[in-house]
Amino acid sequence: MRNHIRTTALAATALLAALSLTACGGDNGDNSKTGAMAPAANSTTTTPDTDKDAKDTKGGKDAKDTDGGTANAPAENVSTTSKGSKGSTGATNGRKSNAGATGSGSKSPVTCTGDNTKVTVSKVSRPINHLLLTATNTGNRPCYAYHAPSLGFDDAQAAFPVLRDSIPQAVVTLEPGQSAYASIGLFGESDGKNLYKGKNLTVYFTPKSNSGSTGSPAVLKLPANTYWGDNGFVTYWQSTMDEALTY
Repeated sequence: MRNHIRTTALAATALLAALSLTACGGDNGDNSKTGAMAPAANSTTTTPDTDKDAKDTKGGKDAKDTDGGTANAPAENVSTTSKGSKGSTGATNGRKSNAGATGSGSKSPVTCTGDNTKVTVSKVSRPINHLLLTATNTGNRPCYAYHAPSLGFDDAQAAFPVLRDSIPQAVVTLEPGQSAYASIGLFGESDGKNLYKGKNLTVYFTPKSNSGSTGSPAVLKLPANTYWGDNGFVTYWQSTMDEALTY
């Protein structure tokens, strides 16, 4: 009987122990749930990372915005190009200005005369018994120095002889500021002592037709002690001093 009671007590104790274990197992289940929530907490912890990624994604959007800014660059380039177009217009204006300058320089030439040139006469050491005429274009358009100047010493009635051998290859054209040259051989060997002392020299400009004179003449004072003869000569207008003084 006592054994039966002990056995019953042991059974009861075992039952209580089983119930206790069941209760503990329920607690463990709650912990499991709590443990299951840990990953959720980790997921929550991960969520800021997700937000960070989202921010990175926004950063990516910023990058897209940056690309958008880059995309705006062509717009700026277009604007710059537009300014460039204005610049091109300015350049065109510059070209027009240049064309104007060229147009100014390309005005149709006129005949050189005493009205649009400054004429001077000077004595030279070589060749001996020579004078040098210089005609400088003082006008604002080119002028043609046609043929040879026609010279009149003092009150001489006849024109001074022209040296035909001095004809240049082309008509001398003077841009504004440029000069043409002609040399004067004061007398020839055949003149001997039949020389005249000159005081003044009148320089007439010859037209293209080579007949008569054109425009106003230039009246010059001759260098001191200038003597001339009937067999002297004047050359055609030359483009350089050296060419003129070769005769």
